[in-house]
Amino acid sequence: MSTGVDQGKINLFSFTGKMKILHMSWLAFFISFAVWFNFAPLLASIRETFGLSDQEVKLLLILNVALTIPARIIIGMLVDKYGPKITFSVLLALSSIFCFLFAFADSYEELAIYRFSLGFVGAGFVIGIRLVAEWFPAKQVGTAEGIYGGWGNFGSAAAAMTLPALALWYGGDDGWRWAVATTGFLALAFAFVFYFSVSNNPKGTTYFRPKNLGAMEVTSQADFYLYCLMTAPLYLALAVLAWKISPANLNIFSATTTYSIYAALLGLYCYQVLQIYRINKALFAANAKPVAEIHRYKFKQVAALNLSYMITFGSELAVISMLPLFFFDTFKETADLSIAQAALLASIFAGLNLVMRPAGGYFSDKFGRKKVLSITLGGLAVGYFLMGQVDASWSIPAAIAVMVVASLFVNAGNGAVYAVVPLVKRRLTGQVAGTTGAFGNVGGVTFLTVLSFVSPQVFFITIACAALLVFLLVLFALEEPKGFMYEENEDGSIEKIELH
Repeated sequence: MSTGVDQGKINLFSFTGKMKILHMSWLAFFISFAVWFNFAPLLASIRETFGLSDQEVKLLLILNVALTIPARIIIGMLVDKYGPKITFSVLLALSSIFCFLFAFADSYEELAIYRFSLGFVGAGFVIGIRLVAEWFPAKQVGTAEGIYGGWGNFGSAAAAMTLPALALWYGGDDGWRWAVATTGFLALAFAFVFYFSVSNNPKGTTYFRPKNLGAMEVTSQADFYLYCLMTAPLYLALAVLAWKISPANLNIFSATTTYSIYAALLGLYCYQVLQIYRINKALFAANAKPVAEIHRYKFKQVAALNLSYMITFGSELAVISMLPLFFFDTFKETADLSIAQAALLASIFAGLNLVMRPAGGYFSDKFGRKKVLSITLGGLAVGYFLMGQVDASWSIPAAIAVMVVASLFVNAGNGAVYAVVPLVKRRLTGQVAGTTGAFGNVGGVTFLTVLSFVSPQVFFITIACAALLVFLLVLFALEEPKGFMYEENEDGSIEKIELH
């Protein structure tokens, strides 16, 4: 087991040692999400300033999430290679620059370019996963990652609650610009604070780095093919986003531009497969020897986590996007529900993340990671099935009750997934966290695309069915992390890391 890792209890009121790292990590994540979603609550003012059409507003919303999918993969590689300290600091500093450019853009074209660029800051989540995993022992890592994810994710809600008031305080037609810029100043300042306040790992421990940059290392030929297969949905999700702005939907891009994007995505996927082969070609050598048992890990663990997060966080992204309108349309006549009241009710769904994501991590540490993840997926399926039954004949309290049931399991599931991620392979934690996080975005795109074709009730039931399939996959494919993992030091010695 790595020496130097503090085995003491988690004390949220402590600001030293590992607890200082946890607080600095969730604050960095919190700020990155505030920057990422800083324009959403100010869209009405932005639309008025630039005279935007509904299509142009929709394009900004799409562009805000488009780059996050590949960014989480790239950031996962960079954090494994260069460490969380420099990676998070640089990400925050760069995001502040694009934030300032967006705030003081003079045209819609500039707004679109800088909004697309800011999608990269959504990958900051991945960095803290690796940093927290370095500082907390395996028996506490689920709880710590849950606190990190739950509290940091609240940055988007904080932006929604404070930025409109801040814009009013600044006043004038440019109030929204200064409100957006304020989040940029905050990110820039915290980039320096973070850099001078954290270390990649505790003294006496080793920060294990991957041998190569460009793709994840796997340990068998079967895992190579599974890795290639699991990479495809990331590019398919981007293709779906391109399709949404094609002549078939928003009609913002021409058919020629859309097909060019499809061709580019296919080329990028083929290039990624070549990179995966380049990193792992030794597995296919004529005289290849099996990877030593102590260095092996099973990529099916990564695949199961990817699909689990696609269900948990992916469904959360989709549901919080449509839930206010769903409540309003369902109860506006039978219960005289206003848009503001509908939005308030819907906010409960995401708000529970603040408590339930840490709870999911805590229960995983205490009762077993596979068991808790399976329970959350099963409960999530039941919750969404019940939400699929909600219509105008229901009372609002009953509808809120089933929404809360679904939300409890969804948000706990987010924590349960990332209670396992750091225990797959230490030196690849950033990359595992990156691909898993990217699949969350894939889920959001997938389920929102389903919603564009079906009723909200069918949408909820579709998620329930998908959750049931992934529940079965986790039940039969995921293996409970136990015993030890092994990593090789630069001097060739082997380090033993406890998993329980």
